[in-house]
Amino acid sequence: MMLLSHWYIVLVLLPVCLKSQKLPTRDEELFQMQIKDKALFHDSSVIPDGAEISGYLFRDNPKRYFFVVEEDNTPLSVIVTPCDAPLEWKLTLQELPEEASGEGSGEPEPLEQQKQQILNEEGTELFSYKGNDVEYFVSTNSPSGLYQLELISTEKDTHFKVYATTTPESDQPYPELPYDPRVDVTSLGRTTVTLAWKPTPTSSILKQPIQYCVVINKEHNFKSICAVEAKINADDAFMMAPKPGLDFSPFDFAHFGFSSENDASKDRNFMSKTLSTKLVRQMTTKPKDDLQKVCIGNKNIFTVSDLKPDTQYYFDVFAVNSATNMSTAYVGTFARTKEEAKQKTVELKDGKVTDVFIKRKGAKFLRFAPVSSHQKVTFSVHSCLDAIQIQVRRDGKLLLSQSVEGVRQFQLRGKPKAKYLIRLKGSKKGASMLKILATSKFNKQPFPSLPEDTRIKAFDKLRTCSSVTIAWLGTQERNKYCVYKKEVDDDYSEEQKKREQNQCLGPDTRKKSEKVLCKHFYSQNLHKAVTTETIKGLEAGKSYMLDVYVMGHGGHSVKYQSKVIKTRKFC
Repeated sequence: MMLLSHWYIVLVLLPVCLKSQKLPTRDEELFQMQIKDKALFHDSSVIPDGAEISGYLFRDNPKRYFFVVEEDNTPLSVIVTPCDAPLEWKLTLQELPEEASGEGSGEPEPLEQQKQQILNEEGTELFSYKGNDVEYFVSTNSPSGLYQLELISTEKDTHFKVYATTTPESDQPYPELPYDPRVDVTSLGRTTVTLAWKPTPTSSILKQPIQYCVVINKEHNFKSICAVEAKINADDAFMMAPKPGLDFSPFDFAHFGFSSENDASKDRNFMSKTLSTKLVRQMTTKPKDDLQKVCIGNKNIFTVSDLKPDTQYYFDVFAVNSATNMSTAYVGTFARTKEEAKQKTVELKDGKVTDVFIKRKGAKFLRFAPVSSHQKVTFSVHSCLDAIQIQVRRDGKLLLSQSVEGVRQFQLRGKPKAKYLIRLKGSKKGASMLKILATSKFNKQPFPSLPEDTRIKAFDKLRTCSSVTIAWLGTQERNKYCVYKKEVDDDYSEEQKKREQNQCLGPDTRKKSEKVLCKHFYSQNLHKAVTTETIKGLEAGKSYMLDVYVMGHGGHSVKYQSKVIKTRKFC
């Protein structure tokens, strides 16, 4: 059986006075109590029987673990799991020192001599491996002796896990894979992939609690869940190295209760300096990549959503024993999502206004090909809701890229037989609506010009029980303005108000009873381009939404920002 504590190591190293004495066998009750105390094994090089331990390797610094098999023909299983780097490891067998070298003198050998005796013996190599796979050593009849597991990472500092047991048939802490361990892609879309896999028999036959964890990334498949966690936590300092004073010595007998406090203090100081150096090196690594881990319970079908179109993804599934937190990897898969549906290009007709609807975060492509040779091209855009992005290319060359809110007009230099591609990108807040006109002819702008400030101002001091007075700005261009009113509830919300803010909805969508008046005005002096209007015939203590529409050529209108105002209740 394997050693369970530092005290057992001392038994190995001290002379064996009674030749017939055996090392103690595993006391299951004591063992279960001891493995709950993780600190018992964290700073030792003892592998407990039947428990998975985590370790850390500094690059090019080998680490050794030891355990004792007491009797011949003992079943033995050793599993090594690399996390974020390939490992080199080997398992060797050494004979235990049975007699003191003092030839029956009864004088024990010095501790250092015993240490060197074990470390200097090469032993018999039983197994070796190099790579990043989860690798097993299994033997049904292992000889008794001192077993040494030596690990080294030549690539970088890394985590790893080790599990060893002399009762592999009864322990079974890792979930068993089904006869077909592959992960299948059952459905593939532009932004979704559905995965399915056969359930582990550990859940149905052994009745152990199992949950499945699905891992999605764009780089490669993972061979262990600790490799996934190492990648996810690559920027967390506490994951990068063990705590100061722990897990540093390959097989330091002096720390098993024999060193003085002064010596231990010196060692800890040295270790702290070593750790800080290592941490500096680790903290400069690149940040973690796009990687997602989702645990879904005991379902064996899962749909991954919110993926990018035409992108290759790698999918892994891990069966996790909820009782032991130990896991087994299925054979992962990969798939490329379908391409985004090709955008249909809308043809713009010269001088005609076209309505365009764009989904949230979406885009639309328009094409304009003037029939005759032309010197200039004019694009008039009216964004009905939030700001949109417009790009214009002429025969592939980018001419314009701007944000448009409200009404804008762009005039570009023309070129004979040129074709123009317009890309309109919607808002992130929600769907976008706009009107656009392209022309190579000299026309009046279809949409009326607007002042920079399209708010309606209400004069509070001029409010009465039956009237309100408002004002708005105009431009240097003579335009027609129409005022509309609508009674609303007192709790009229901003969300309701936002729905009314579509600037492209004209007066033709309003009831005739809501119309107050229409008037023309302008001023060559922009500072004087302001008009006021008193709206009468209102009810006391009521709220009204007021709108001003400015009419353009060809009947196209633009609405100012709505204003909600309440009449006085008592006068």
